[in-house]
Amino acid sequence: MNRKKKINQILKKKLKKKNAKLHKSNKPAYISKADRAKMELEQSEVGEESVESSPNNEGVDE
Repeated sequence: MNRKKKINQILKKKLKKKNAKLHKSNKPAYISKADRAKMELEQSEVGEESVESSPNNEGVDE
């Protein structure tokens, strides 16, 4: 009886893992707080560069 139970547990475990791989979650991957801050900083730097280098701003202040 114990042997049968153990075999069934192993087979059920394999099936469960197989099914889990088939059904991927739609949830986005976790991004840590530090990474989010870094990405925000990079985006703000890119935004400042694009504002400074845009041709519409040249000569407007003068």
